[in-house]
Amino acid sequence: MNVFGGGDGQCLEMTNGGTAVFVDVLMLAVSALAKKPWDFRFAALLTLQDQNVMGRGVVGFGLAELDWGDTPQERATAKDFLLRVLDLALSRHRWEELTYEPARVEEYLRTYRAMVEEFDPETARAGAGVLPGPQEAAVASCVRHRVLDALPFWQACVFCTAGV
Repeated sequence: MNVFGGGDGQCLEMTNGGTAVFVDVLMLAVSALAKKPWDFRFAALLTLQDQNVMGRGVVGFGLAELDWGDTPQERATAKDFLLRVLDLALSRHRWEELTYEPARVEEYLRTYRAMVEEFDPETARAGAGVLPGPQEAAVASCVRHRVLDALPFWQACVFCTAGV
């Protein structure tokens, strides 16, 4: 099981297959919306959830572990970005390009969106080191799949490592 935590002990637990689908549809959305440094850092965090590289059943992160920013405005902007990513994913953005039917992912996205909506970034533990730093942001794009890839960690996107 892979766990993505929210606030107040909330968590979204998914099977390995469910996690792969969750990360795929989030990568499609985050790649379309990323514009600011925090956005690209979050995209890098998503690339690190690639079980084809990291291993099955060993990925996930808690919202409280993320560096949401130093000011209330930065934290609000980061949270807004994540909510917009989830909304775009829920709109089935580019799902027709997937080589499979993303079963149950809408339920996962709705659950995670509710967790993010309820989460107060002010309560996050600064310095947890989960969110990749600015120098590790996912700014390179996979030409074939048109999503942000895992550079500088490895030279592939989540679809390339899955053999798509």
